[in-house]
Amino acid sequence: MVSLRVNGATHEVDVDPATPLLYVLRNDLRLSGPRFGCGLGQCGTCTVIIDGVAARSCIVNVGRASGEITTLEGLSKDGALDPLQQAWIDEQAVQCGYCQNGQIMTARALLNKNPNPTDAEIRQGMEGVLCRCMTYYRVQAAIKRAAGRPVTPSRGA
Repeated sequence: MVSLRVNGATHEVDVDPATPLLYVLRNDLRLSGPRFGCGLGQCGTCTVIIDGVAARSCIVNVGRASGEITTLEGLSKDGALDPLQQAWIDEQAVQCGYCQNGQIMTARALLNKNPNPTDAEIRQGMEGVLCRCMTYYRVQAAIKRAAGRPVTPSRGA
């Protein structure tokens, strides 16, 4: 039995401690935010926040996942979207949507650590999340909006 604290609630799951956290989140806890992408921790679609740090849940064993785990579902509070989620909508950052869990969760961890990042800090902080649709400019605009920074229109992005 493994005990996990996810989105403010404690869960007891009967799994092998070597099971990837992603599998437990999706299959046992029925959370659909983190997604399976590469299974190697390289694409970012499975990103969650563990004690304030963005982590690839496909390569974190559930037995080592101690602390508070936040998934995309845990960002909204009392039915209100997280400002970052609202900025994502306002900037129309999503195209196909597959990478968006990783984009949003990585951006939330970045903003928690640095509430007013520069453009260069945003690009550096987000560089590990891959987007096949190339919505990087809209993602950067959404992060800037959530940080309260002026957003300049992008060129065709």
